[in-house]
Amino acid sequence: MKVSIITCCFNREKTIRDSIESLLSQNYSDIEYIVIDGASKDHTMDIVNEYKDKIDIIVSEPDKGMYEGINKGIRRATGDIVGLLHSDDVFYANDTITRVVNEFERTQAQFVYGNGIFVKPNDMNNVVRDWESGPYQKSYLKRGWLPLHTTVFVDRSLFDIVGLYNENYKISADSEWLLRCLHKESIRVSYLNDYIIRMRMGGASTSMKLTWKKWKEDMKIYHSFGLNPYISLSMKVLSKIPQFVTAKWKHWFGKKQKETTEK
Repeated sequence: MKVSIITCCFNREKTIRDSIESLLSQNYSDIEYIVIDGASKDHTMDIVNEYKDKIDIIVSEPDKGMYEGINKGIRRATGDIVGLLHSDDVFYANDTITRVVNEFERTQAQFVYGNGIFVKPNDMNNVVRDWESGPYQKSYLKRGWLPLHTTVFVDRSLFDIVGLYNENYKISADSEWLLRCLHKESIRVSYLNDYIIRMRMGGASTSMKLTWKKWKEDMKIYHSFGLNPYISLSMKVLSKIPQFVTAKWKHWFGKKQKETTEK
């Protein structure tokens, strides 16, 4: 199965190399790599062009935000499976794509998702938040549950059913698209209980400066799907607390275990 991976970027000279190297280190051979740049003004494209012989499609032009970039990538994708790798993120392991493809083949799913960790911007091994998505049940959506968007891979034909990302939403278009897939449609979903991604804290989805704008978009989105936004979003916020607690415990325990082993 051919896998299309889309990386969208804008002024990401500090992190884009890590993302590209992460993709290129995957041990799965049939990958189409697409980089969509929003006309960066720093050295992002200088770095991208260092890898131009290993990137299948490179686009650099002004756009109106990340979701327009993602849609551009989806339109150009020719793979059987489509996934995202944001320019602040890296895949969790070198065999991540292999494990995702194996899950599609094993389950014949249209939508596969897994787990992810959030890390300190300058230390990819310093885990701040541990997001274990857990198995999918449609009833969970009422409680604000959604899989971690950056762990989601889909059969490309799913876009013919649910459409592309709604570019009117500047921060929460991923939530709206996930709800279209999981609430509005009846599709074959599979949970891969493995870590898929390492995400740096501080991106568009984790910046505190954008929290209020995201909240307003989320309110509108949940209401449009007939879900009570006050209940769903409140429970969504509360569900994040254990993710931080678990991350701190795992990081501390792992560090202590390493220190004991090295003694």
